[in-house]
Amino acid sequence: MAILKIARMGHPVLLQHAEAVADPTSPEIRRLVADMIETMEDANGAGLAAPQVHVSLRLFVFRANPDRGTNDAEDTQMPNTVVINPTVELLGEDTRMRWEGCLSIPGLRAAVPRAWRVRYSGVDGHGEGFSREVTGFHAGVVQHEYDHLDGIMYPMRMRDFSLFGFSEELARAAAQAQIQEEEPA
Repeated sequence: MAILKIARMGHPVLLQHAEAVADPTSPEIRRLVADMIETMEDANGAGLAAPQVHVSLRLFVFRANPDRGTNDAEDTQMPNTVVINPTVELLGEDTRMRWEGCLSIPGLRAAVPRAWRVRYSGVDGHGEGFSREVTGFHAGVVQHEYDHLDGIMYPMRMRDFSLFGFSEELARAAAQAQIQEEEPA
């Protein structure tokens, strides 16, 4: 396995529509998936799409750790998961803002509108088809990674650029706001 180089915003591979994976069980795809999981873990990311590692194929890996989820029963936690040739269907009208970062846009975060509930399907790393309905963080990370396969990066989905900034500055501002809320008037 190997740590792969992550493409950063501005690289043309991130703006392309990725091609379908012809053989999800091929040794090349299995090696790519293993390297992508190792790269995602090394970078402490929640997900990584193949275009982010300079491979324009329709696959992504992700994880939904329990500490990132909501209290919603369908915001299920997931260990490292691979999704090959995915489809994503937005379910319902409920859209919520969620804070997102991206390994291809290091150090920045933004509030991005995402569907609260989605159905996604695809093929796993063993060539088996599956389909899931999920909500919350799980749904958001799937939408984020799926967007990469269509050449969409999260700033393209933003509505309010005042909610876009460096992670450290946003954390500092949030901490300061919390202190001010706790001080007696």
